[in-house]
Amino acid sequence: MKVLLVEDEPDARWTVEKGLTEEGCAVTSVEDGTAALRAVTVSAFDLIVLDVMLPGPSGLDVCRELRSRGVTTPVLMLTARDTVSDRIRGLDSGADDYLVKPYDFGELLARTRALLRRGPPLRPEAIVAGDLTIRPHTGEVVSAGTRVPLTPKEFGVLEYLARHAGQVIAHQELLDHAWDGLEPDSNVLEVYVARIRRKLEQTASKARLRTRRGHGYVLVPG
Repeated sequence: MKVLLVEDEPDARWTVEKGLTEEGCAVTSVEDGTAALRAVTVSAFDLIVLDVMLPGPSGLDVCRELRSRGVTTPVLMLTARDTVSDRIRGLDSGADDYLVKPYDFGELLARTRALLRRGPPLRPEAIVAGDLTIRPHTGEVVSAGTRVPLTPKEFGVLEYLARHAGQVIAHQELLDHAWDGLEPDSNVLEVYVARIRRKLEQTASKARLRTRRGHGYVLVPG
């Protein structure tokens, strides 16, 4: 499980990172809101543990921004504030759960497991990324008002990128999703990405499918 930990207090950050690592998690730790937003653009996470009081954008601001981008990763928010209004603000920002400091690490683990047990979100009727609309239930893709015909495999690749619009998705992660963990010939994914890119560019869409050399692919809504 990949966890993004966003905590500016060194002792708290070290304690949580150590505990999660011992539980078998791969933890990426950052100290402020700007770094948190940057981290989510270069990697996909299974869980985000997010402190409210941060340098730069607050945890509330970070959570709102992630949700506005369409990032559905579960967020466990940490805060020293314990009023009802604070809890409401945290949940209204898009957090999935709220843990008040000081807390027992066992409770943090229990809440983490509960969030992960919820499983992936239900497939929405439509995924919107800029002027690109994808309908998972019908396999329809509309780019700036123009219907784009895609093969089932092309659709699977684009749908996954659109669900994580603005995030760089690693080559292997995209392979695992589109080919159920079975790796095809080394250049097959590149071929599919190139086909999708050409089809989008034939429309008036501002969305662009970019390659990040050495990192993966990202759908930029435009």
